[in-house]
Amino acid sequence: MTDTAVPALLAEFRDDFLDLPEPERLQLLLEFSMELPDMPERYADHPELCERVAECQSPVYIVIDRTEDGTVAMHATAPKEAPTTRGFASILAQGLTGLTAEQVLAVPDDYPQSLGLTRAVSPLRIAGMTGMLLRAKRQVRAKFDL
Repeated sequence: MTDTAVPALLAEFRDDFLDLPEPERLQLLLEFSMELPDMPERYADHPELCERVAECQSPVYIVIDRTEDGTVAMHATAPKEAPTTRGFASILAQGLTGLTAEQVLAVPDDYPQSLGLTRAVSPLRIAGMTGMLLRAKRQVRAKFDL
């Protein structure tokens, strides 16, 4: 992974995981699950306006907005019963929001694998986070005409 392409907050999150002993990384992911920002009201009761992340076993929905200042805002929802999935969604929602479209598109596709969680969670969960990232990038391309 090219470190220069990883935005500061996502790099900080990655470093936080890698600074912990492997057994404690899952706990940090669970802490992120409690920090998933609420979906804005305009989407909360309208899942049809969001994209289902089919790569996730749990019902995860994401949507990208273009803010007034031209940056990205990522919104996500995942069930509380799926804390690892919520944790991944939270990392991406927090880490991509506020970036330019170009910065989002430059995030390496293998960012989820860089968190050091490949032995702590199933490959399906890592694939789900990768799916969230790739779908977010696709929405950024569409909404920013890139």
